[in-house]
Amino acid sequence: MPRRIAVAVACALGASSAGLVVAAGALAAGVDTASTRSYIRANYAFARATVARIHAAHAKIAVFNARLAHECPSVGKDSPENEASQPMSYEVAVALWSIAYDVDAAPIGAFAKATSALRWSNPKPTRLARGYASDLQKLVSLSMPNLCTDVTAWRESGYRSVPAGTLQLTARVEAIQPHTIPARLLAPYASAADRRTLALTRRLERKIKDNETAVGWNEWERALTTLGLKL
Repeated sequence: MPRRIAVAVACALGASSAGLVVAAGALAAGVDTASTRSYIRANYAFARATVARIHAAHAKIAVFNARLAHECPSVGKDSPENEASQPMSYEVAVALWSIAYDVDAAPIGAFAKATSALRWSNPKPTRLARGYASDLQKLVSLSMPNLCTDVTAWRESGYRSVPAGTLQLTARVEAIQPHTIPARLLAPYASAADRRTLALTRRLERKIKDNETAVGWNEWERALTTLGLKL
């Protein structure tokens, strides 16, 4: 009799444990689905806001280039075009990024707030979401470098010594690599509506990338030319 009771108790505990496992799995699936939906919506809102601000960013960059033309035109004239000159030309790109990301500061802040508490049962999407928001916020916090002062210092060294601050800045910014969560990691938890939003977001992100590749490159070249620098 005691043995039968023990077996019955063991069976009951086993059934209970199995039920807990099923319940835990259902809970994790629910959290994954909710986090995926929230992330997709937040990223879509961020992409839309970024596209809407493209012209504002270009306008501010044009004003900045005009200021360089007034304050230190051709300050780096006759500078070399070699590996040692790359940090200086990269600093010019950082200056332009500091303007563009400052324009996007509000949407980036909203995105970070909306995704800060999201969790997935798979730790990878969670880690990527945190890293993406963190890198975007680092780009927002970029300080505008003093290009006129730094290029002047480089010129006065006979173009032999790039300022230490320039080297530190470029190394810090090169380490910032913002990447959104790949769609393949979100797909298992995404509804049909979520997948449609993902498709819309990808179109917006392509527009942002095309703008950075074409217009952004031209603005960088223009600023380098204003300062008398080469790529």
